[in-house]
Amino acid sequence: MATQIRTAPRVGWRQEITRAQWLVLAGTMLGWGLDGFAGSLYTLVLGPAMGELLPHSGIEVGPATIGLYGGLTVALFLTGWAVGGILFGVLADYLGRTRILAVGVLVYAVFTAAAAFADTWWQLGILRFIAGLGSGVEAPVGAALIAESWRNRYRARAGGIMMSGYAAGFFAAALAFALLGGLGWRFMMGLAVLPAILVWFIRRFVKEPPESKEAIRARRERKRAGIRSSKDAFVLRRLFMKPLLRPTLVCTAIATGALIVFWSVTTWYPQIIRQMGVAESWTDAQTAQNVALASMLFNAGGVVGYAAWGFIADRIGRKPTFLLTFGVAAVAIGFLFPFAHTFTVYAIVMPVLGFALFGSLSGAFIYSPELFPTSVRATAIAFCNSVGRIFTAAGPLVAGVIAASWFAGDLGIATTVISALGIIGLIGVAFARETKGSPLPTDEPSAQPIPATTA
Repeated sequence: MATQIRTAPRVGWRQEITRAQWLVLAGTMLGWGLDGFAGSLYTLVLGPAMGELLPHSGIEVGPATIGLYGGLTVALFLTGWAVGGILFGVLADYLGRTRILAVGVLVYAVFTAAAAFADTWWQLGILRFIAGLGSGVEAPVGAALIAESWRNRYRARAGGIMMSGYAAGFFAAALAFALLGGLGWRFMMGLAVLPAILVWFIRRFVKEPPESKEAIRARRERKRAGIRSSKDAFVLRRLFMKPLLRPTLVCTAIATGALIVFWSVTTWYPQIIRQMGVAESWTDAQTAQNVALASMLFNAGGVVGYAAWGFIADRIGRKPTFLLTFGVAAVAIGFLFPFAHTFTVYAIVMPVLGFALFGSLSGAFIYSPELFPTSVRATAIAFCNSVGRIFTAAGPLVAGVIAASWFAGDLGIATTVISALGIIGLIGVAFARETKGSPLPTDEPSAQPIPATTA
């Protein structure tokens, strides 16, 4: 009699996903979301803040000076983000993910709120730089935590949902601005202290993944035993050694392209709409309402783009999904910003643009953990995105400068020109390898045994 082989029924997602995984997702999503909340508050109040601080700095207020000095403060923030991302990414690989995540939340919350007390544009710029140091922690460390905790078929989807927190934070900031913007830009910046409350949640409920704990323990054991291997080289140096050099270059290109476009657009579209309001003789209240509405629509699309990227990538693959979101962003920008449109057109296109821009960023943080082993993962994610931010830091600044110098103050054309540099991301995609369905890389066993420790 033939023996029938029975296959076990597939476990549903409710049974497959653990409480610990849900807590990691909640903590990282909240942290990234409140980071987005704090960052978006600044872009929404950049114009009024510069309007008040430039005269205190001995500088005449005008579209050109707001573009120049506002762009400088954004550049300082993004530079701090790049430096902080690399610094804290390295520390996360050596000291653990959760404690470094908590430090980052505290830094960006406190120093973003401290900007409410600035008297000059350069004081604001310094505080934005320090806040950027903390903001650089959230995405790379959160992405590493998600990848290492969600070691199942839902990994990419969990990563996308975590990343959607940032757009949700942008949406919450737009809503807060719509309701409370009349209280002034200093009050709005003070609201950014709220994320500090999250530190307690992270330290209490978000646990270090066993995989990263083991990698840190093994590194320490090898050092104590006097055993060295290629895995014990400084983590930043390892990124430029085979076999990690190619994925480092690919991920850096993808992140750089996505970030240049994202920050150029998000920094200047509120000011573009304000210029529209001047041309159409809107009242101050109408201008504030339309800026807030455009921001909410943009970030509503962003929430969908962030969350959906992982689901789409699990269906059609990582590379085709990158091509989809980069392509939609290019079409939307090329249609919207170089030409004169009514606010109604902006209201229609902004959700589509948000979907594409946030989606591309989501992909960068979902894809990069799939290329690097545990002991270097947080550093690699941070490095690739921080290099992108170093280049990105110049985007908003250059857009402001060329708008004043070349395009008679037209920020729409300037933003389009800078956004064209997003082609760097497509070059990275061309050399990327597909990781759909592949297991997360781990560190190979050490060439020499690690002696057992005695109690």
